[in-house]
Amino acid sequence: QVQLVESGGGLVQTGGSLRLSCAASGSDFSFYAMGWFRQAPGKQRELVASKTSGGTTNYADSVKGRFTFSRDNAKNTVYLQMDSLKPEDTAVYYCGAQRRPWGSFGYWGQGTQVTVSS
Repeated sequence: QVQLVESGGGLVQTGGSLRLSCAASGSDFSFYAMGWFRQAPGKQRELVASKTSGGTTNYADSVKGRFTFSRDNAKNTVYLQMDSLKPEDTAVYYCGAQRRPWGSFGYWGQGTQVTVSS
């Protein structure tokens, strides 16, 4: 069983920064990929950034150049550094994990709220 716990959300002004953390606990951390997703009110959950175990990182066009995905394997933790935040970044951010390349993101955290005020 694996648990993902996000932290680091909050309220920030436009142009500010936040760093989200996602700590994994349990018995097996051999994931093919980890990802950060977000869901704004009335919208579908969308992929923000993902990183495979091989190091390939992808970002949504809307966050390229502003967000940075990193991981600390020793701590079983991934991070999302968010800079130059905009009001449209306001959402609940979720950490997800994908066990196999042919699978989907099947493990999820509880989410952390990020609110960017204008």
